[in-house]
Amino acid sequence: MSQIAEGVYVHVGKHHDFDEHYDGDIANIGFVVGSQSVAIIDTGGSFKVGAALREAVRLVTDLPIRYVINTHVHPDHIFGNAAFEQDHPVFVGHAKLPATLELNRDNLIRELQKELGNDADGSKVIVPTQIVTDTMDLDLGGRTLHLQAWPKAHTTTDLTVLDNKTSTFWTGDLLFITRTPSLDGDLKGWISVIDQLKAIQAKVTVPGHGDPTDAKNEMLDKEQNYLNLLLADVRLAIKNGVGLMDAIQTVGQGEKGRWVLFDAVNPRNVNLAYPQMEWE
Repeated sequence: MSQIAEGVYVHVGKHHDFDEHYDGDIANIGFVVGSQSVAIIDTGGSFKVGAALREAVRLVTDLPIRYVINTHVHPDHIFGNAAFEQDHPVFVGHAKLPATLELNRDNLIRELQKELGNDADGSKVIVPTQIVTDTMDLDLGGRTLHLQAWPKAHTTTDLTVLDNKTSTFWTGDLLFITRTPSLDGDLKGWISVIDQLKAIQAKVTVPGHGDPTDAKNEMLDKEQNYLNLLLADVRLAIKNGVGLMDAIQTVGQGEKGRWVLFDAVNPRNVNLAYPQMEWE
């Protein structure tokens, strides 16, 4: 756990492949400490990871953990929530997160147990008790977190968090650094949201995956370049009558050397983006 700004702590997730080596600890998670309370921002992919995060908080402060914020629905960000139930926090998420979690509850648990075995013990889906439909401010005492819900982009449930005191910006998976961006929402929507993220003033940015950065817009440009190429290549494949299975072999290949896990993630992105573009 590293302190990246005054009262802001981050654990950087591991950079390995979800499919082959997933242990619940691949996402960036952390917490912010105010004068009166603490907010957790994402909790990791299992109760075990969440418990380790809670222990890290207690090494820093005894202040009450008032909020647990989830930046989106993906399991590597939410399954540590249960470790904080004993603190009776307010669980906070995007307005669409409750319904999305309920719809996918059984599958999320089943897949986690398949991936982690006994290390999934204690993990469960916890639905937000406070939702963000547009923006919301949370007061931790002497510092305010500004939360913003976004239209369909990386997922349908993307939420960002800006610590106004230190200008530390948590993007969730709206920003990937190093690791290939993974699409689970709307390709054109994500590209559009990136333009809006660039306008947000931040000294340090915590991506969903990858090291915190003071070069947010440069990293967003890199991500957007990949997504724009994905969009252009898919459109060209459809225009030229190239089927999905053939398109998976060619689309986005110009970005291959720039990203980790490209061969695992890019085909999934093509598989999702192709039908979206067929009907645009």
